[in-house]
Amino acid sequence: MQLSKEDVLAHANSVCKNTLMETLNIEMVDYGENFLVARMPVNSRVYQPDGVLHGGATAALAESVGSFASHMFMDIENMFVRGLEITANHLKSVSEGHVYAKATFLHKGRTTQLLDIRITDDHENLVSICRLSTISLPKNK
Repeated sequence: MQLSKEDVLAHANSVCKNTLMETLNIEMVDYGENFLVARMPVNSRVYQPDGVLHGGATAALAESVGSFASHMFMDIENMFVRGLEITANHLKSVSEGHVYAKATFLHKGRTTQLLDIRITDDHENLVSICRLSTISLPKNK
């Protein structure tokens, strides 16, 4: 039986309880064959002292959605995923609303994955561009 998109997203969000993703109110909101989208509110929890989105929170959003995308598209029965490297170029400040991170695979290998993550605001303005590399390793059973 194939799960509906809503069921997959509900499961993805349920496993984020008691994690950084819950602390930052990051939620998975859409996915397709080669991408995953997450949303994070922009409020005082993720501000810099001057009242705009902190770059570290943006990087946490990017790594969360990218790692989760690798996790979703791998054999999780036998493998686990870890981030190897992340880069972030911040292009625009945001002080309210939400930011959306869309992780798209540039390379989906058996061992390593490379994702392009575009962060946009509520008006679809580009806020940050991130790259994340992940590695899939065998679980010790």
